[in-house]
Amino acid sequence: MTIIPTKTPPVSPHDLHYILEKTEHLWAELRGRRIFITGGTGFFGCWLLESFLAANQAFDLKAQAIVLTRAPSQFRERCPHLAISPSIELLEGDVRDFSFPSGEFPFVIHAATESVPKHTPTQPEEMLSTIIGGTRRCLEFAEARRTKKFLLTSSGAVYGPQPSAMPHIPEEYRGAPNACDAGSVYGEGKRMAELLCAISGARTGMECKIARCFAFVGPHLALDAHFAIGNFIRDAMRGGPILIHGDGTPMRSYMYAADLAVWLWTILFLAPSMHPFNVGSDHDLTIRSLAEEVASAIQPGIEIHVARHPEADAPLQRYVPSIHAARKHLRLSEGISLRDAIQRTASWHRY
Repeated sequence: MTIIPTKTPPVSPHDLHYILEKTEHLWAELRGRRIFITGGTGFFGCWLLESFLAANQAFDLKAQAIVLTRAPSQFRERCPHLAISPSIELLEGDVRDFSFPSGEFPFVIHAATESVPKHTPTQPEEMLSTIIGGTRRCLEFAEARRTKKFLLTSSGAVYGPQPSAMPHIPEEYRGAPNACDAGSVYGEGKRMAELLCAISGARTGMECKIARCFAFVGPHLALDAHFAIGNFIRDAMRGGPILIHGDGTPMRSYMYAADLAVWLWTILFLAPSMHPFNVGSDHDLTIRSLAEEVASAIQPGIEIHVARHPEADAPLQRYVPSIHAARKHLRLSEGISLRDAIQRTASWHRY
């Protein structure tokens, strides 16, 4: 069975209809205009492009997306249904030093920098350079091209370790990663990226929107990376066993990618400047329970192997957002259950 397709199918029309239904009121601002997107060929980016093209067609926006990528030929091979669209133009370059395309860009989404720790701990400087240097370059571009609204996809990693007694971490929490630990490079880099946005916005008046993203599942998610839910779906699709490398006790939550797209577009167009919003699900469960949910959704009865027994009196690890602010100020909600999300992801990978 091929788990990671080399040529990916489009996301389902059902998912795209769901996104457009939730965002129809947003798109008028983009009519006849251009948007610049970094990270457009990754998990977040593919969902942004899928939904952009669906909206462009459904609402006759006549909008154009310029997508920065280091490997346009690979993206054309992997996602031809996106790359061949006349509404999408691929710009080859590194996010830290790309050449500026000409013309005005009222909207910029900076979604580059994978959370996969391939640069840590052996090359933390490379990841830090990509996050900070890339954000600085994107802000320079936005300022030069008279951007009105700039969206940074930040991360819940900016909070540092979530206190065990705090079930849902709010935007007001002032925790931080351990600056003396090289493994904190991703969270510290995102903190600096947010600060760079604040400086640029204060200097220019550009609206800088901050989405602090947590954990997600859906089509375009790699099943061979460091994402537990992706690994579990892969194991279940292969007939098991599902392998848990830890003790199964950490608490996590997962939002489906169609809801993610709705939230990101809403934050770009409607969120107040420099008011960070957590993006994710607040329906928490243990990693062991997640494995059981995946097994039940894909192939009931398969085995689950847990590598270690829980340590007595060990503090509970959590990574679960509070989404009260998004609900209150942006009227956002989750519409797709975890079980449905797992099944849709598996179905897409079987395509």
